[in-house]
Amino acid sequence: MELTERVKSRDRVVVVGGGITGLAAAHRLVSRASTASRPIEVVLLEAKDWIGGAIWTERADGFTIEGGADSFITNKPWALDLCRDLGLGDQIIATDDRNRRSFVVRGGKLLPVPEGFVLMAPGRMMPLLTSPILSARGKLRMLMDLVIPRKADDSDESLAAFVRRRLGREALDRLVQPLVGGIYTADPNELSLKATLPQFPAMEREHGSLILAAIRQGRQARAAERAASGARYGLFASLADGMDTLTRALAASLPPRTLRLGASVRRIVRPDPGQPWRVELLDGPPIEAGGVILTTEAHASARLIDGFDPELALQLRSIPYASSAIVTVAYRKDQVAHPLDGFGVVVPAIEGRSILAVSFLSVKFPRRAPAGTALMRVFVGGATQPELFELGDDELKALVRGELASLLGASGEPLLIGVARHSRAMPQYTLGHLDRVAAIRQRSARHSRLALAGNAFHGVGIPDCVRSGQEAADSMLLALADPAAPAAA
Repeated sequence: MELTERVKSRDRVVVVGGGITGLAAAHRLVSRASTASRPIEVVLLEAKDWIGGAIWTERADGFTIEGGADSFITNKPWALDLCRDLGLGDQIIATDDRNRRSFVVRGGKLLPVPEGFVLMAPGRMMPLLTSPILSARGKLRMLMDLVIPRKADDSDESLAAFVRRRLGREALDRLVQPLVGGIYTADPNELSLKATLPQFPAMEREHGSLILAAIRQGRQARAAERAASGARYGLFASLADGMDTLTRALAASLPPRTLRLGASVRRIVRPDPGQPWRVELLDGPPIEAGGVILTTEAHASARLIDGFDPELALQLRSIPYASSAIVTVAYRKDQVAHPLDGFGVVVPAIEGRSILAVSFLSVKFPRRAPAGTALMRVFVGGATQPELFELGDDELKALVRGELASLLGASGEPLLIGVARHSRAMPQYTLGHLDRVAAIRQRSARHSRLALAGNAFHGVGIPDCVRSGQEAADSMLLALADPAAPAAA
């Protein structure tokens, strides 16, 4: 190998995976290296022939159809900051406050989630006490949260165990499970509370009661909102022209020839710790690099590194995944009996239905559908109903149409209907997840200039993925500058 090529490979970073995490990592590497005037070559490899991962947008007949994420949370700043950094500030849009509520199914009817109830904490008492979602006994049991003592130790517990202990089984079955299930597509009996919603045990420790904590925090939030200046978006935001505006802007920000589509990685090897990494492709010559950032699903990353560290690969495979499908449906408004005066509906597992939730996308955000139409996204599968993901597209469409007819009074032929599948794409933060991640970090630290990033570790949302990619890039730059410093997982 020529000396010039060795220099090139030493200052080359290969990012595997063209989803939001990989794009954020590549963008960070390029921008930070440019600021520091460092000659770093970045190569971003994506197996598919399109970028975005769990973000993809289609536009047809006036509809903006999101096959993956349709928005991002705003109380974590990394996605908002990235949008602004890319010059997309004028594209950021808030949810439509005219119908800022959601529904939950009980007995086949859509009932409003009590105002102020956030995931598992009621920030206002009167809406909860007057809601028909819970029985009188269920409400009394929730009020016991005011007197139940704090947990004696700091050990992890499942989300379901925590809610049953503080709020009771009915609150879990009728409110918390469907609301949290809509985020994680998971079984709350398996979810690690510390790994998914650590703010709630913190609320218990600090205030002794979820109800008191939520009420106090609600007052503080309302006061802060009144005092705030500048743009305010509410809890969720999106991009006016669709979520792929973000991924396309990230790709456009990269230098020419950085992004390689249709580039499937076969394996990653390192002949010697002092030698460059070699990224072997299914088609084409291998790529040598000073550093590698893996942003694929944990099970996919495990396959790539199995040859040089089977123990790390085994640890990565210990993170379970669930598969889900999103069925997008559009009707004329006069085909739907329900007024669709909210953002969507979540379905408790106890109802025995075949869908997890329905998002009323054309109500939630402007410019998503032509006037006089309703655009909805229906979620199917997940950890609680994995068999439904195995249905064919026609079966899924028929199932969804039947559920929408029953719940919303939707009738007639849809204006459009399509299926987007996410196979083994949602990591499940089950009990012990933080310990598994810590073990992965410790093991991966043995390999200098290898970084692991993505939604498998510290958050599944878009802001979490952005942060993960950026932190992996920052650690890689430090490792390249100081060969003794390992790139962190």
